[in-house]
Amino acid sequence: MDRLWTWGRPATVREIVDDLNRSRPLAYTTVMTVADILHRKGMLRREKSGRAWSYRPACTREAYSAALMRDVLGESPNPTGALAHLVEQLTPAELDALRAALDSVDRDQTDQTEPTGSGEQTADRERTGSGEQAGSGKRAGSGKRAGNGEPGSPR
Repeated sequence: MDRLWTWGRPATVREIVDDLNRSRPLAYTTVMTVADILHRKGMLRREKSGRAWSYRPACTREAYSAALMRDVLGESPNPTGALAHLVEQLTPAELDALRAALDSVDRDQTDQTEPTGSGEQTADRERTGSGEQAGSGKRAGSGKRAGNGEPGSPR
């Protein structure tokens, strides 16, 4: 995955093996097996390139990292406490990045809501109670990702 994200382009197993073999010897079949497993799990997309498959990541490195963090947070019996401990360990630069990300999300959500508070979002809140998604029985954003349980798996 790291090679594909770094290269920013699709690559064949042969290209990946040749690059990996610069630092340590790996068998072609090993890399091919891992690529096939990642494809079946939805982590890689592939298309035929001559006789070989050409692979590319199904998500960005950032989306994958976010899915991993979400999965770990979902496993905690006390997500608020886990987040508090994380924030305590962040550097000032990381805190600034977190604040910027939160501000960006807040702006995006504000831009998407209706100014009068009417419409489908209000109707959903009235049916389910404030902060819940219609039909889910869960607060928005809570719980594990849908899919096969693997980080970054398709919903």
